[in-house]
Amino acid sequence: MRLRSLLFVPGDRPERFAKAGDSGADAIILDLEDSVAPSAKTRARDAVAAYLASADHERVPVFVRINPLDSAWLQDDLAAARDAAALVLPKAEGADSVAALERLLGDDPVKVLAIATETPSALFALGSYRQVRARLIGLTWGAEDLPAAIGARTSREDDGRYTSVYETVRTLALFAAHAAGVDAIDTVYPALQDPDGLHAYATRAARDGFTGMLALHPRQIETINRAFTPDPTAVERAEKIVAAFAAAPEAGVLQVDGHMVDAPHLKQAQRILASAGLDRPNP
Repeated sequence: MRLRSLLFVPGDRPERFAKAGDSGADAIILDLEDSVAPSAKTRARDAVAAYLASADHERVPVFVRINPLDSAWLQDDLAAARDAAALVLPKAEGADSVAALERLLGDDPVKVLAIATETPSALFALGSYRQVRARLIGLTWGAEDLPAAIGARTSREDDGRYTSVYETVRTLALFAAHAAGVDAIDTVYPALQDPDGLHAYATRAARDGFTGMLALHPRQIETINRAFTPDPTAVERAEKIVAAFAAAPEAGVLQVDGHMVDAPHLKQAQRILASAGLDRPNP
């Protein structure tokens, strides 16, 4: 499943579900957690369950963000999200949280996208996700709950950049995802009226090694998808590298267009083709 863009939609706004599905996002996330007031939780679950039972949801993968593991709403959320393509697990604290969710799911094979940095304890469990990689579809992080949890005034500098503390959190989440061998999904860009800032942020995320990004509004999707789709020049070079190693499978080092390439270049080339939707088998 290609996950460049994942668009949040409040679960109590069913009139937005179809529009989100038509936005071009690679997946939509129907939210039962933070964007839904306690008084609207039941209405949101009913709307999500109804959408998942309809044919409309088949146009794009539908994820559901459930409430945290210690929430009184969790069991009802799981029942409502039974037909989801994946569950988004907030306040996750490493492999133990995913394993606890697995026990509740029983035989249901649904995948999990863990939000991996929302509590202080979560940061010390980031390296454990590799233990549950079979259940994971990806890891993402957030820059809102954690500052609130520790009493920080903000996670950002005056110009919108993350402070050094939260840059560290972002970096750890990125490497935790890759250590587990799953998609690394960068967090949202909350300034909806700043398309240039979104472009810069999404481009930087793709440069740094994230494979996709969360979105808050349909108009962010085109910019995000473009950022995480390699340009034709990069794809052409990647295809040459993969083809060269396929033609010489015993070689450790080859020359492509006058440049020496080896195993790391091959791995990078395969990632570029995968992100362009052009997966190639290992030579």
